[in-house]
Amino acid sequence: MKFIDRIGIDLQSKLPLEEGVAWAVEHGVRFIEAEVDVVPNAYHRFDDAACERICGKCAEQKINLGLHTLSSVNTAEISPFVGEAVDAYLKGYIDLSKRLGAGWIIVHAGYHFGDRQKRMAASLERLKRVTEYAERAGTKLLLENLNREPDRAEVHYLAHSLEECLYFFDRIDSPNLGWSFTVNHATLEPEGIEGFITSLPMSRCGEVRLADNNGEYEVHMFPGEGIIDFADLFSRVESCNYEGHYMCNFGTLDDMLRGRRILGDILGDIQSS
Repeated sequence: MKFIDRIGIDLQSKLPLEEGVAWAVEHGVRFIEAEVDVVPNAYHRFDDAACERICGKCAEQKINLGLHTLSSVNTAEISPFVGEAVDAYLKGYIDLSKRLGAGWIIVHAGYHFGDRQKRMAASLERLKRVTEYAERAGTKLLLENLNREPDRAEVHYLAHSLEECLYFFDRIDSPNLGWSFTVNHATLEPEGIEGFITSLPMSRCGEVRLADNNGEYEVHMFPGEGIIDFADLFSRVESCNYEGHYMCNFGTLDDMLRGRRILGDILGDIQSS
């Protein structure tokens, strides 16, 4: 596989999934991700016929599809009725991933409002249940390291720090729960990108998400406009025998196509050196 072919694009909900697959074929993109929550990809519109068309087109054109749950759905939910709905939401993503032929699903650890320990415990138990469901379904979940919020913020994402990420990975030992490494989020932590690569299990990493960052707050910048040294990043990741894909997540689709070419050249130079 060419170096650039390992770099995909997160479509989010920018296009109907059928059009997204056709767009990927047109532009030679081998890996794509999509959300299936709202229009134009509202979950309930994916009937058997739509799933068969998308799955068949991906197989025919060798497009690798992943799904991405919304971080706004609180995996750390503790309220009655709402917690059960979160379980159903995550299981629904797993069910649909099988029908679409998706190879992975990005999941999150949720968020807290100062009640951190209680929420972490709830998130852990929910992710354990959902991972067991994924094991039975034969689906791979990838837990994303999310971004640090300002200390004075009311809401804080879980699994943004090394400590919190390890809390989950140390307690859920399953081949069906891996790691989605968002590099721009890591710049907001004191350990930085290098610390995450050194301390977290790269053997469980199934995706590396690419965007630049200013190192100050959550933002998805075009590569080269922030502080990230992508040559150093690729060198560190590839030296861990990483053979998986990368995923662009910044700007418009055109921005990501342009950035993908730049990043592909950098990755190619690293591999060739």
